[in-house]
Amino acid sequence: MGRSTTSLRLDEELRARLARHARDEGITVTSLMERLLSQGIAMIEHPGIFFNPGPTGWRAVARGGADVWEIVSDLRRFEGTEAEKIAALAEEVGFHERVIVIALNYAATHRKEIDAQVRANDEAWDEAERIEKARQSLFA
Repeated sequence: MGRSTTSLRLDEELRARLARHARDEGITVTSLMERLLSQGIAMIEHPGIFFNPGPTGWRAVARGGADVWEIVSDLRRFEGTEAEKIAALAEEVGFHERVIVIALNYAATHRKEIDAQVRANDEAWDEAERIEKARQSLFA
């Protein structure tokens, strides 16, 4: 997807706030505005989805506090139809099934982002298990 230029007129106070936040994050004002616009549009398209910062960057979060990638990953543990998996996870975590559906709808339209987060988590677990085994071998 290409990039194009768009001019915006911003209130001076808003421009200063954007510049301060961009500086604090170590990014350009343009990058910050692009992220905020992208997240804002996603929140309009997927009511109930919010964005939180974390050690690996910004991530989509469903109402109730679970990251979307966590919901997708957790659903893979269950057997049955989509509806059965959703019902089982909703019961396990205490969320309304609608929250899980909203998360799934976001994940379906942002597949690359969510797949990358699931993959990164799986890799982190594999590395933690490798380190645990290596540590245990020190006592053998």
